[in-house]
Amino acid sequence: MRLQESGEMYLETILILSQKLEHVRSLDVAEHMGFSKPSVSRAVGLLKNAGYLLMDPTGYLTLTDSGRAVAEKIYERHNTLSQFFISIGVDEKTALEDACKVEHYISDATFERIKAFAQKEKS
Repeated sequence: MRLQESGEMYLETILILSQKLEHVRSLDVAEHMGFSKPSVSRAVGLLKNAGYLLMDPTGYLTLTDSGRAVAEKIYERHNTLSQFFISIGVDEKTALEDACKVEHYISDATFERIKAFAQKEKS
């Protein structure tokens, strides 16, 4: 199943929050993303049903292996693209905003070429 951009954003947010917090709850996701609790609850339910996310009885969220794979892929794209955009002279604010848009739609082949180019330029 191909996730929509919003699903990828939720998974990426849960990954980022799990690196900062001992436990991630829907409320943490809502606060981080600036979304309402009902919107996050609906998305969490959809992601759980699709097998990307688990919720324990206390409400703590955990990414499944497939959820973690998606989240890590999007997070890598975000970081790589934003750094690439900055390296070619885009201001940081715009680079971060554009990376957030592009990361969900760029093909694997194009992303890998940008990543290889950026790594070569660092050397």
